[in-house]
Parts: sequence; C-alpha cells; structure tokens
Amino acid sequence: MLATFVLLSITINAQIKNSKTETVKIYGNCGMCETKIEKAGTIKKVAMVDWNQETQMATLTYDATKTNQDEILKRIALAGYDSDKFLAPDDVYSNLHGCCQYERVAKVPAKEEVKTEETTENHNNHGNYTETPKTEVQEVNQLKVVFDNYFIVKDAMISSDGNVASIASKELLVSINNIKMEKLEMNVHMVWMKVLNQIKEDAEHIADTKDIKHQREHFATLSKDIYELIKVAKYNVPVYFQFCPMYNDGKGANWLSKENAVKNPYYGSMMLTCGKTVETIK
Repeated sequence: MLATFVLLSITINAQIKNSKTETVKIYGNCGMCETKIEKAGTIKKVAMVDWNQETQMATLTYDATKTNQDEILKRIALAGYDSDKFLAPDDVYSNLHGCCQYERVAKVPAKEEVKTEETTENHNNHGNYTETPKTEVQEVNQLKVVFDNYFIVKDAMISSDGNVASIASKELLVSINNIKMEKLEMNVHMVWMKVLNQIKEDAEHIADTKDIKHQREHFATLSKDIYELIKVAKYNVPVYFQFCPMYNDGKGANWLSKENAVKNPYYGSMMLTCGKTVETIK
C-alpha cells in the first residue's frame, strides 16, 4: 500500500510542474463526497486532490505558479464541502445528497486568525506602528479576491457548468461589494469607478441564472472590464489576455487566464483550444 501511494505521488508530481503539496481537512462523509471533492478541486496538470474518507484529510498537489490552496478550497466549498478556511454556501450544502450532509462545525476562517496575530505582533513589537503598511496590504488583498473570484467564474465557463458559475458569481459580487474605494490608489480608484456599475451588472446576471449561454454573454463584457482593472491594479502572477475569434458571430471576445495555454470559456469542450494569447500582463 505504501509503495502504491509513493508511486502515485511521484506520478502526480511528474504531471504537475512546480508542484507543491499540502494537507488540509475537508469535511465529508462518504464515497460520493470523495468523488465530488476530488472532482471540484482537480484541474488537469494544474491541481490534484486526494481525499481520505476515514481521516477527512485531503492532499493537495498543485502548480504553485498557476493556483494556490485558497483557490482549490474555494472550488471545493462551491461544490458543498467545508474546510477550515472556506464554508460552503448554505443552499449548496442543503442540496447535497442526504448521506453527504456531514455535520457542520462553526469555524473561523484561518486568514482572519492570521490577520489578528499579525496585528497583535505589530503592536507588541513595533512601538511606532502606523496604518500605512496595513492600508497597502488591504488594497492588494481586496482586489486579489475580486480577481480570484473572476478566475473561478472563468473555470466554470470552461466546464460549461452554469450552476457553479452562478454560485461563483455570487461570491464575486460579495468581493466587489466589499471593496473599500478609499483604500485604492488614485489610478486604480479611477478605473474602479469607471467599471464598477458594469461589472456588478454582469456579475448579477451570471449569478441570477444557470443558463450558460446567457452567462457567457455577460462574461464577455465582465472580462473586458476586469482587463481594464487588472492592467492598473496588477496581480501576483502573470495574467494572459486571450481572444476567441469565433464567439459572438465572428466578432470575437476576450478573457483573462493565469495559464498561457488556451482553454476557451465561450465554447468549453466543443472548441477548448480555440483562441490565442494577445497580451501578457505582469
């Protein structure tokens, strides 16, 4: 058994470049949970999830240049399964099969605990503590959440999964509404004010339906505005601005991706590799 596990680990690491492996707890009950958890978190050649039903521990192996633990756990939460960092939406949990409805335990998100510890440390160790560093961190973090949620919506479009796209877009709306504009730098603030109403409208349309065709129509305009925002606000890894010439009766449409390899969100598996990268944003 040990030899098999080691061989499997070596195989996974060989498939995933820049691999990083972490172990986290994800709540579930049965074999059906295992299938759903692993499917939600796994992306071919980018991330692999191996969940143990007995221990409720999951081994995450992922390309650290293309994704991170939070993104994987968010996708799993959107499928209905809590971790110690992200809770599944109540309506998604309620729709799980009866045997999959594990006992839910109230938890404080890990990032909030870390933030509290860091703040305490700053006050204890630095007598001249000021709000400026905290403001800079806040600016980066709040916009990163918007971008992260956009990428989750994009992945749902690639999978042609209107249900997940709807749920992910609700999370996108939350992150948009949580932005504190007064903490944005002036150039970012100006773009944010310009695109805010439209990105909210597009996110609402995607959230309010499970019709993938309608969702994709609004994803096209959402992507245009997120592009303008990410150009000035930047992201923590290179982002690829990509173009599909076939969509919208040949008028074409763009989207943003953390991977240079094209995975078309407008046609999914029908024309997965249709398109090209037209700009790299660093």
